[in-house]
Amino acid sequence: MNQLIMAIATGLYVGMIPKAPGTWGSLAALLPWLLIRDLPLPTYLAVLAAVFVIGFFAAGSAEKILDRPDSGAIVIDEILGMFITLTLAPAHPAAWLLGFIFFRIFDIAKPFPVSWFDQHIHGGLGIMMDDVAAGLYALLCLQLSWLLVGGLFS
Repeated sequence: MNQLIMAIATGLYVGMIPKAPGTWGSLAALLPWLLIRDLPLPTYLAVLAAVFVIGFFAAGSAEKILDRPDSGAIVIDEILGMFITLTLAPAHPAAWLLGFIFFRIFDIAKPFPVSWFDQHIHGGLGIMMDDVAAGLYALLCLQLSWLLVGGLFS
């Protein structure tokens, strides 16, 4: 069971890459996202909810297995954050790259309330929620910026 928990929490062990596991986890999210991006919106949101619930349990359990709070190896939260960021993303690789950049900025900089979740909510919920908040910021920035400059890519 621990192997399954770790496989989920680390994004099929992408989080075990020693340098910048959060960045690798965010990049790794693009492949499964390509498989779900064309789902009807209610189904897409149901997938996000399922990833949140599974991630909550897997991240909390992996934290105990690794004996480290919010270990960098746990990247299921980055995967969910990218899925949130790319919700309704335009069908253009430049938009996907922009979403990735926005998500990494918010995940690293941790503006309020991202920082609040990171500092005050612990365990699986805290691990997931700071990236949910970062993903929401990145989603908003991606949608607004694409409205302003997306025409340059059509």
